[in-house]
Amino acid sequence: MSSGNGGEFVTAMSEQSGRRPADDFVPTEELVRRQGVRPIASADELTGDDPFESDEEYAEFLADVYGYRRAGVA
Repeated sequence: MSSGNGGEFVTAMSEQSGRRPADDFVPTEELVRRQGVRPIASADELTGDDPFESDEEYAEFLADVYGYRRAGVA
């Protein structure tokens, strides 16, 4: 939400944006079937390769993230 010129609040979405056509709805079970997803068997499946090649690259990434977060703070 943002404040308009007269102090009133204006939403970014239209009043009808929360509604979706009846033919647009697909049940979760159908999406699961279509996509062939399955539950994970173990938390080990969630681990992967390290996306950073070095500790220095990771430190640079964190410095950028923190910098972007502070950029909006005055």
